[in-house]
Amino acid sequence: MSDNQNFFERVYEVARLIPYGRVTSYGAIAKYLGAARSARMVGWAMNNSSGKEVPAHRVVNKKGILTGKHHFEGTNLMQQLLENEGVEVIENQIQNFEKIYWDPAKEL
Repeated sequence: MSDNQNFFERVYEVARLIPYGRVTSYGAIAKYLGAARSARMVGWAMNNSSGKEVPAHRVVNKKGILTGKHHFEGTNLMQQLLENEGVEVIENQIQNFEKIYWDPAKEL
C-alpha cells in the first residue's frame, strides 16, 4: 500500500466518525492526522471515496462552503444529503456552521 493509499484510509476512518447532522473541514481532518498542511490531500481522498461508505458530504471547506459538491452525482446531491440530516444550506454555505462543526482533535 502506498503512502497516499495509507493516508486516504486514515482519512476515511476519521470521516466515518463524523456524527450524523454534523460537518468538519478538510483541514481539521488533516490536522488531526498530524498533517496540518495536507487539507488538499484530504480533499483528494474525499473525491476518491465513492463506494467506500464514507460520508464525504459531511466534509466541507473551513468556511462551511460545499466546495466538493461537483464530485457528487447530480447537481445538488451533497446539499440534499446534508439537508436530509437537518443541516441548513443556503447558496452552497452551511448555516450555523460553528454550531454543527465537529473537530476531531477535540471530539476524538
